[in-house]
Amino acid sequence: METIKAHQVHGGTLRYLRHDSATTGTPMTLSVFVPGGEGPFPVLIWLSGLTCTEDNFTTKAGAYAAAASHGVIIVAPDTSPRGERVADDPAYDLGQGAGFYVDATEAPWTPHFRMESYVVEELIGLIDAGFPTTKARSISGHSMGGHGALTLALRHPHLFRSVSAFAPISSPTRCPWGEKAFAAYLGPDREAWEAHDAARLIEGGVGEGYYDDILIDQGDADPFLVEQLKPELLVAAGKAMGQAITLRMQPGYDHSYFFMASFIADHVAFHALRLRGPV
Repeated sequence: METIKAHQVHGGTLRYLRHDSATTGTPMTLSVFVPGGEGPFPVLIWLSGLTCTEDNFTTKAGAYAAAASHGVIIVAPDTSPRGERVADDPAYDLGQGAGFYVDATEAPWTPHFRMESYVVEELIGLIDAGFPTTKARSISGHSMGGHGALTLALRHPHLFRSVSAFAPISSPTRCPWGEKAFAAYLGPDREAWEAHDAARLIEGGVGEGYYDDILIDQGDADPFLVEQLKPELLVAAGKAMGQAITLRMQPGYDHSYFFMASFIADHVAFHALRLRGPV
């Protein structure tokens, strides 16, 4: 991986990186914060939401003081492949900047939009090879990235110690954002969509017994709460299947990074507790 730039922050080092991805067939960018000291350190992977790059979380979330305090590496990849030869759409909720953390099975998205495989196969391997990690890791994200964090954790529980999310798209098969993206990337078979729907996965027992709790923060002034996010479906699935889900409805908070910056330290602490000890 090529270092584009580096900064000292909270006693650690923040690097912006670029590499040629064998999974997406494109250059991919990411940021990595490594705390001060020799390590090794556990890893928290952060997945961002619609329209974001690796820069949104890196510059706006204010996560690195907590990461330094707890001794946690934070990795924030871009949300999709990008480039002139990469398929795109004029809308903000499809195409570049809107990968939805699935592997597309439909043209014209199939060649490059393989974000699930990118995160769980290529990215994890690159981080473990290039940084002083304990090989213990957790995952979190916001909105579309909250959907990604939940579904990847449920589908690949052996890879992650814990999972949390801010304002996740809790059941994309039952909201306009998810229906549009899944129809494009995965085709018309709605049953195939359910394998990438966190609420449906929990209802089906996927990841059952693996996570002691799932932490969700949601602002009650979020304009997308009712139509797009629907955390009540996630909570209902958890209750039905005995999966503990802590949903914290935060009064007055919206969908912005001001919301995340207010509670990110809680999420870092939540994961740090579960990342301690042997792999």
